[in-house]
Amino acid sequence: MFETCHIRPLAFEDLPEVLAWRNRSEVRQFMFTQHEISIEEHRSWFARASSDLTKRLLIVEDAHVPIGFVQLGNVSPGGIADWGFYARPDAPKGSGRKLGCTALAYAFRKLGLHKVCGQAIESNRPSIALHNKLGFQQEGVLRDQQRIAGAYHTLVCFGLLAQEWNPERLIQENTNEKN
Repeated sequence: MFETCHIRPLAFEDLPEVLAWRNRSEVRQFMFTQHEISIEEHRSWFARASSDLTKRLLIVEDAHVPIGFVQLGNVSPGGIADWGFYARPDAPKGSGRKLGCTALAYAFRKLGLHKVCGQAIESNRPSIALHNKLGFQQEGVLRDQQRIAGAYHTLVCFGLLAQEWNPERLIQENTNEKN
């Protein structure tokens, strides 16, 4: 299922495509910042974030075709990192799982992280479902934690420990779903 996937650093040349994904309403509606981002704002973010040694800005590709973006923050060996991600809006069904599995394999195997944490706005059912499918444990709910466009939103918090990461289970589940 994941043999055709790989991960690479986000490059300056990727910015227009990633910005187009990020500005699509179906992606933007679940972000903490929901306005349409300008290319100048996007380039400024990239300049800051790509020079931060504790961040990884990544593109996940399937058969050399980009399927999504992943950001890992607070990265240090044996550390606890935060992640955020979104799939390309027109990516094929199953791309979210591929993106997540590829990114988590990178986080635990390549970066040597102890734990990956994530948050999802309570209304973001696809992200919550993906966290659950990937093996994350729900660790809490932060009520009215994030103010977005003048309204407060509840956040669901997730964590996955390196020793809980089980990509073989995901491959088996995917095989069972197809049968």
